[in-house]
Amino acid sequence: MIILYTSPGCASCRKAKQWLKDNEMTFVEKNIFTTLLKEEEIKYLLQRTENGTEDIISTRSKVFQELHTDLDDLSVKELVDLIQKNPSILKRPIMINEKNFVVGYDDDEITALVPAKLRAFSDCACNESCANYPICGKLRKEIQE
Repeated sequence: MIILYTSPGCASCRKAKQWLKDNEMTFVEKNIFTTLLKEEEIKYLLQRTENGTEDIISTRSKVFQELHTDLDDLSVKELVDLIQKNPSILKRPIMINEKNFVVGYDDDEITALVPAKLRAFSDCACNESCANYPICGKLRKEIQE
């Protein structure tokens, strides 16, 4: 199951949501402004990041700048409180499932949410007997080279 953290008016969030729908991916959407993120949920997001807060906190956002806060000086509890009170400091969208964590919308990165078995199947599904092989097969060969 994919959890999609969004906000209204976010073009990248709309793109991610549409991509998930177009690819028939099951997801739960959580609007960060109408759903209070629980402490455990925020901690889980932080645990899944590669670079800690810089992966999910938009330090260049106007709201964050107005807080005059140094993230390095905050305890985990203070950081959780900060995010709960100011959800707009989160980068969006955030997409997470059991194995993958994607922040922002990127055509290539979002494909990480497709299960590995399905990706492997699609890689071998198109062969010379496929009607579209002259197009997609050639393209796939070019990418692999």
